[in-house]
Amino acid sequence: MPDPRFFEDLGPVTLEELAALTGAELATREAADRPVRAVAILSQATAETVTFLTDRKHAAGLLGSRAAACFVQPNQADTVPAGCAVLLTPSPQGAYAIAAQRLHRPRLMETGPAVSPDARLEEGVRLAPGVVIGPGAQVGRGTTIGANTVIGPGVTIGRDCAISANVTIGFALIGDRVKILAGAAIGEAGFGATVGPAGLIDIPQLGRVILQDAVTIGANSCVDRGAFGDTVIGENTKIDNLVQIAHNVRVGRNCVMAAHTGISGSVTIGDGVQFGGKAGVADHVAIADGARIGAGGGVMRDMPAGETWAGYPARPIRQWMRETAWLAKRASSKKGTEE
Repeated sequence: MPDPRFFEDLGPVTLEELAALTGAELATREAADRPVRAVAILSQATAETVTFLTDRKHAAGLLGSRAAACFVQPNQADTVPAGCAVLLTPSPQGAYAIAAQRLHRPRLMETGPAVSPDARLEEGVRLAPGVVIGPGAQVGRGTTIGANTVIGPGVTIGRDCAISANVTIGFALIGDRVKILAGAAIGEAGFGATVGPAGLIDIPQLGRVILQDAVTIGANSCVDRGAFGDTVIGENTKIDNLVQIAHNVRVGRNCVMAAHTGISGSVTIGDGVQFGGKAGVADHVAIADGARIGAGGGVMRDMPAGETWAGYPARPIRQWMRETAWLAKRASSKKGTEE
């Protein structure tokens, strides 16, 4: 279930209503009155949730789940286990997104005082002019918050943090001694879209951001909240200005990322990993402990522990250097021949 500090529960809703809303077809009318309270991915499905399946390779996950219902394509209905209601649709993920919009709503800032009466501020918190703090938010002792920064509903910020001006923080749990520099955006919706009945629709992002103790986030950097689970930045990791961290990314402890680094969705990064400026990582890649990516490197596949890679696509740095030298030599030789 999405964290109630950040999302309102709009359920329950019957499967008959969900079918009508999404354009799906219930395989059996006996399940029409079955209620569901939430959406969930296969690994998190419970008896009160509706999930979806788009690829048969994940069918084992469906068999092991306890979902009340599942959106599937008609040719995959046989993958749904007994006891799980079948919702037939050509676009299972699109139907799931519509169901998520019906069942969950992000908590928004309310009109009223700039600092909500429901917010809890410990002793020694210092607020610059223009700070807005939403209902249910908590700020720890000794934390300073810069001018025009917005702290969303339910956000928790630890002690002795330094939040600069014009920062926006939502859907986030933040540890102690965290530094967030000017203009950073923490907890905005990650980039996710799918095909719906009338074209592309956004997939609701129902996760959180967790920044552990002593993390630094540079100016104008973005850390997106998770789509299903959480985006996590590990202890003492230092992130430069203008860095993008996408949804569901998990970064280990003591990592460093130079400016313009871009991490795609669902990447897993171990402890002590280093990224040069403008490095990038493709989605669902795993980077092991102590790896190093050179400036401008583009990591397209899993990376072993302790290795240094460079180039695009990134590969071991000695290999990249040999290939670059060979190419330069060939180009120079050809130029001499032409002259």
